[in-house]
Amino acid sequence: MTTVAGRAEEHAMPQQPEHVVVVGAGLGGVRVIEQLRAHGFQGRISLIGAEEHQPYDRPPLSKQILNREWEPERATLRNRAALEALGVSVRLGVRAVALDGTGVALADGRQLAGDTVVLATGAAPRKLPGQPDGVAVLRTLDDALSLRDALDSARSMLVVGAGFIGAEAACAARRRGLDVTVLEAMPVPCERVLGRQVGGLAARLFTEAGVDLRCGARIDRFADEHTVELSDGGMVSAGVVLVGIGARPELGWLDGVGPGNGDGLACDANGRVLATDGVWALGDMAAWRDPARGRFHRHEHWTSAVDQAAVVACDILGVERPAPTVPYVWSDQFGLKIQVLGRTDLVDEVVPLHGEGLDGGPVKGTLVGYFVDDTLVGAVAFGCPAKLVRYRAPVTERADRAAVLALSGSGARLV
Repeated sequence: MTTVAGRAEEHAMPQQPEHVVVVGAGLGGVRVIEQLRAHGFQGRISLIGAEEHQPYDRPPLSKQILNREWEPERATLRNRAALEALGVSVRLGVRAVALDGTGVALADGRQLAGDTVVLATGAAPRKLPGQPDGVAVLRTLDDALSLRDALDSARSMLVVGAGFIGAEAACAARRRGLDVTVLEAMPVPCERVLGRQVGGLAARLFTEAGVDLRCGARIDRFADEHTVELSDGGMVSAGVVLVGIGARPELGWLDGVGPGNGDGLACDANGRVLATDGVWALGDMAAWRDPARGRFHRHEHWTSAVDQAAVVACDILGVERPAPTVPYVWSDQFGLKIQVLGRTDLVDEVVPLHGEGLDGGPVKGTLVGYFVDDTLVGAVAFGCPAKLVRYRAPVTERADRAAVLALSGSGARLV
């Protein structure tokens, strides 16, 4: 049986694979398939997904779906018919359990052989020691639907973790009128992304919305699925408890693949898994070589998965990779959008460019620049997307301080 390309095309493109197996039916896996076809790949593609659902988008889970603004079908990335139209053989509801070279073993006993494998299986929610099964997490569509139903009948909610997921879940609960308590181990919410000072603005969003935010709070143990005991001896109970403290890649089934599975599968800057032949990885499970840090790093963001998919597809096909993009992530919290552009983790100075949030004024309309050696490497906007747009080029070009301050027209001061 010949491939879709036919023998003539196969001989015309000998460097390209005949069969690409994509493991992981989320955003990264679907975008790789789309990019392969967009670049003219005519060979076989197989897609394996552990969940029975059609491939879906994850950001709406903690936003539109949790708030009952969307039904689940609206979050679908590509349904089965659309994937088949792309010439994809789809196998959903079956988990990959082992990888031998470029052969994938499935939980149902079948083997799927390809000459190229793309791994995009994402990550699983981190859990606390002794966390009861009845405590909610929010990673999958089923998680979102279960939590949505629980919030509809609850009077109170306890959220462990004040990151983006925790904040969006707390917002959904407050919209329903629930009493909400949020426990955060760090001094401010989202400190790793926003930094200590700008994280203080995120904290104000919680408290101004009526959330009982407790930073620096440490959990000693779970008394049960509704109650936690803090390290200071205090007890906190709620009708619904959610733990949102990040995610970890599930790599146990990949023992022996690559140079060692730490916090992510180690890949080069094109997504090739180190010490393998014909294997790429992307998304939350993959730790790509990061020149800015000089080490491997996992980029756990929607836009990173999209950008990495384009790079992986080009590398597989041996075509020119796309131009580098600026990292971007957003979160909808308490009536406004927080947008993070660039590398806010690589910073030695923070400069307010718009708004008065850092001086105690309204959080909405505040835009902050992040500088390293007097060059702009990132920006964060609170409810002012139109202003943020003008800083995309300066972040990309690493504009100097004088040019950025002239653009802002704010006479900004160093803080």
